[in-house]
Amino acid sequence: MKIGMVSLGCPKNLVDSEVMLGIIKDKQLEITNDPADAELIIVNTCGFIESAKEESISTILQMAQYKEEGSCKYLIMTGCLGQRYADELFESMPEVDAIVGTDSFTDIGWVIDQVLAGKRVKHLQKLESKNVQTPPRMLTTPDYMAYLKIAEGCDNCCSYCIIPQLRGPYTSRPYDEVMAEARSLAAHGVKELIVVAQDTTRYGEDLIGKLLLPQLLRDLNELEGIEWIRVMYLYPNNFTDDLIAAFAECDKVCKYIDIPLQHASDRLLESMNRYDTRAQVEELLAKLRERIPGITIRTTFIVGFPGETDEDFAELMDFVEKQRFENAGVFQYSQEEGTVAGAMENQIEPEVKENRYHELMALQAGISEEIHQEREDEELDVIVEGFDEENPALAVGRSYHEAPDIDGNIFIENAAELEVGQMVRVRILQGFTYEMVAELV
Repeated sequence: MKIGMVSLGCPKNLVDSEVMLGIIKDKQLEITNDPADAELIIVNTCGFIESAKEESISTILQMAQYKEEGSCKYLIMTGCLGQRYADELFESMPEVDAIVGTDSFTDIGWVIDQVLAGKRVKHLQKLESKNVQTPPRMLTTPDYMAYLKIAEGCDNCCSYCIIPQLRGPYTSRPYDEVMAEARSLAAHGVKELIVVAQDTTRYGEDLIGKLLLPQLLRDLNELEGIEWIRVMYLYPNNFTDDLIAAFAECDKVCKYIDIPLQHASDRLLESMNRYDTRAQVEELLAKLRERIPGITIRTTFIVGFPGETDEDFAELMDFVEKQRFENAGVFQYSQEEGTVAGAMENQIEPEVKENRYHELMALQAGISEEIHQEREDEELDVIVEGFDEENPALAVGRSYHEAPDIDGNIFIENAAELEVGQMVRVRILQGFTYEMVAELV
């Protein structure tokens, strides 16, 4: 039995896919990267916003075609979309043989057995017997990097977000379990460890009533073999002085702060059910820049949230212009059923959202380009990720300033002798909006 896997959505979903692949491998089943060759295909879906739902449905339908044209006999849907719309999808998509929820994906071995026995399964609750230790993940990232998921679920309940309904309440992984996995990843040659959760700053609060991320970073910093520790999804309200100190003190912790802020208008931040005001955020940003030398700050914003006025948007533009973030992602608000914001009046017209999106993106593009140009002549350590297809002597890599699959790249000239996963020292020659060009030092 050959099994294929398609993983959609965020890195947290990718970790779930890797856990499932580890379970499948443990069952002595063969894993293939070619869906045309697979007899059973698993699609780990995303259901966060409209575009993600559309991509998930489209992928399911594409994979279902292999039942007609390829070797596929069985199709299993896992992840957020299946969790969110299990009943409707089970009824409307007969080509799907099983739907597995976000809480029960570790039962994938049992689900496969059910499907092979000719049963059609909707499995949203974990089997009681699943207190058994899950086999090691099968990493799908390059050998030199891996994601380390430290918690599941979310308690923030932002009014635009469906995640708490899909993933449940915030649940930190046991500290010793996280450290054991990190040691195992280091032993397997991982150089860059990327710490993820829906909200990494909250880690540990539900375990012992104390925020444990500062301690975790200090302990990870001691691991032999790990060179970079990158932390994603740091919410501002739990960004304590102790956490700032951990970022500043730990030499392996990338001075890269990924902090979703979403807006700058206090009225809208309250409507979004965020915990911070603009003044509080500005105070935190000033502290971060003062206490963490060489810091890069990445954030995300939502435009077109219900009730966003021209004045609110102007305030957001002013905030971005003054703060000069190194990297910022901008999203047009997606009206999601089941959310508080989805039922709000004063929904914004699509063309207004579109215009505001382009205006803010243009502002940020100019800021990013200026910052990259200011880095010219700077020396940086870069991890090599590959080579340019048209020019094999041009290596492609990232410094601590860039997270994988999110931020831009650094192109290294005359670098044909380098190897993927190698850490090299480069000098920046030229900065552009999203990329930089460098030479080996």
